[in-house]
Amino acid sequence: MSYYWLFAFVTLLECMVFLLIWRFFRRLRQSENLLAELQDSQTAMLEKLELNAGLENELLESFRRRQAELSRLDLQLEGKIEQLRSLLAQAEQVSRSPRFLRELILNGSRGGRSPAQLAKSTGLSVDEVELILAQAGV
Repeated sequence: MSYYWLFAFVTLLECMVFLLIWRFFRRLRQSENLLAELQDSQTAMLEKLELNAGLENELLESFRRRQAELSRLDLQLEGKIEQLRSLLAQAEQVSRSPRFLRELILNGSRGGRSPAQLAKSTGLSVDEVELILAQAGV
């Protein structure tokens, strides 16, 4: 009879060990599945990071090209500014030349403007305008 109880105890013990081993392998399988999911997620994340890095590099390259273009346009603009300053200086010299002022006053007088209006527009005194008109016989 003691062999019967010993046999039953050993069998029960073997069943418990079997259940523990089965549970261990089940959890191991779950851990493997979880690890595989994490690896897949990591791979997807790395691919996204590579894509983002490529987009960032493209953005930086585009920014560099635009900066270079802006620098080139700035140099061109500076050259145009100097040309315009030169032209303005020439125009100012022409507008202050006696011949131009005389023509401006004579044309204004023919257009019906008074000596005071002509003096104001040319920056001369009324006496100077009247003198120019007198010399021209107007």
